Amino acid sequence: MELLHPSPPYPPCITISWSSSISSSAPITCSTKFPNKNHFHSSSFRVYSLKRSSKPSYEGLQKDPKKDLSRILRTEAAIKGVENKAKSWKHKQLWPKAVLEALDDAIKGCQWQNALMIFELLRNQYWYEPRCQTYTKLLMMLSKCKQPKEASQLYETMLFEGLKPTVDVLTALVSAYGQSGLFRHAFSTIEDMKSVVDCKPDVYTYSVLISCCAKFRRFDLIERVLADMSYSGIECNSVTYNSIIDGYGKAGMFEQMENSLTDMIENENCQPDVFTLNSLIGSYGNGGKIDKMEKWYDEFQLMSIKPDIKTFNMMIKSYGKAGMYDKMKSVMDFMERRFFAPTIVTYNTVIEVYGKAGEIEKMDKHFKNMKHIGMKPNSVTYCSLVNAYSKAGLIRKIDSILRHVENSDVILDTPFFNCIISAYGQVGDLKKMGELFLAMRARKCEPDRTTFTCMIQAYNTQGITEAAKNLETMMISAKDSSDYTILFINFHGDSNVERFVNFRSSQIKKITFFQMMDFQPNLFGKVFPKFFDM
Repeated sequence: MELLHPSPPYPPCITISWSSSISSSAPITCSTKFPNKNHFHSSSFRVYSLKRSSKPSYEGLQKDPKKDLSRILRTEAAIKGVENKAKSWKHKQLWPKAVLEALDDAIKGCQWQNALMIFELLRNQYWYEPRCQTYTKLLMMLSKCKQPKEASQLYETMLFEGLKPTVDVLTALVSAYGQSGLFRHAFSTIEDMKSVVDCKPDVYTYSVLISCCAKFRRFDLIERVLADMSYSGIECNSVTYNSIIDGYGKAGMFEQMENSLTDMIENENCQPDVFTLNSLIGSYGNGGKIDKMEKWYDEFQLMSIKPDIKTFNMMIKSYGKAGMYDKMKSVMDFMERRFFAPTIVTYNTVIEVYGKAGEIEKMDKHFKNMKHIGMKPNSVTYCSLVNAYSKAGLIRKIDSILRHVENSDVILDTPFFNCIISAYGQVGDLKKMGELFLAMRARKCEPDRTTFTCMIQAYNTQGITEAAKNLETMMISAKDSSDYTILFINFHGDSNVERFVNFRSSQIKKITFFQMMDFQPNLFGKVFPKFFDM
């Protein structure tokens, strides 16, 4: 594959956006019925305002950075206050800006439970005015979080408030059903749209449904959607074709993928773009078909379709997966010459590739380069490092990573704890494994079946079969392994939830054990032997 094509380098200021969604990135706004009142009429403020300044008058026109910072801090505090008040129905005249920004933050963070609570608080305000834009954003969030039941209830609430459905709202509802595989409800919603004036499904509605069908590999339903589009006189656009091509590619149906690409090229109304290129690169790369990947890369270059950073990240991953490290390096060199700044995904991919190959020195080098340019590692970065060190038997380096994580503000997740618990379990360090298990609660990470499986395997390896059986019994007893109240009450038969068990650790500060219940030390030791000394 030839990466050096005679095309002008991209300016470093240009960025290419490759994602699209129904909801805009603009914050939610709402008109208020009450004028803002100034509550800062303290005596100290009045005295200060009467003082004659010795500075030139023109400096008074400049912004005071301390004042701006104070305003920002007050706003952030107000937003946090809204989140705390969301569970109460008493507050009906809160600051509009704080409520709306708190809702917007919850939606952007896909914190659907908090978002719905804040939305109920918003609906309780005297100045609240229902808007379809707000409902659209909430429905899209519920779609991403796979909460179709809540999406349906939210839609009913919108109708109850007297709002007329829009195409965007119903498209978001179709997405909420489709993302959860509820295609009967999704198709039913589209039929309902056809009967609503000024709310007919458009090409984007059908494209969303096709994308959902492809995700669940229901290619039989895609033909039904295309037939419905043709009957309604709606032509496929680039988004529609890209959804079909991406779906076939991820399913490994390469012949159908290329046939769809041919149909797209023959269509005069839409042509392939960088999203099409990325679908082909990702599909052939993941399938190990490097020759095909390189061929289509060159073909798209001839069509004057330029790659973006996502294209190069996928090529790096594909070459690394195939063990072609020289070509992987050539892609990175090409990125540097063409002013493509590496992203966190780029570094995570390279670190993962070298880690799986056992190239610890090269992995550490890129990790240091990553920190040197000021890019903060995330949970995926640390997970790859821990897996590589564990595979190489470098437990001391894992200790170093753990200390680094504790002294940083990185947001950890359950997969990180699973890999580091597994690492310490493999070397028989049951004490550290237990500490990390409890630390998950402090980081607001709920253990899953993988967590318990790693611990059970570690206990069995050390010959502590009784503790392994106890953990397995506990895991089976609870309907959800994250519901620790049910889980431990079922196992111990004790419903006394009055005080908490704390533990001391040399590396982790005092942590409340899941803030749930009281245990007798001898029963508690059955689960975590040789760890707690109470």
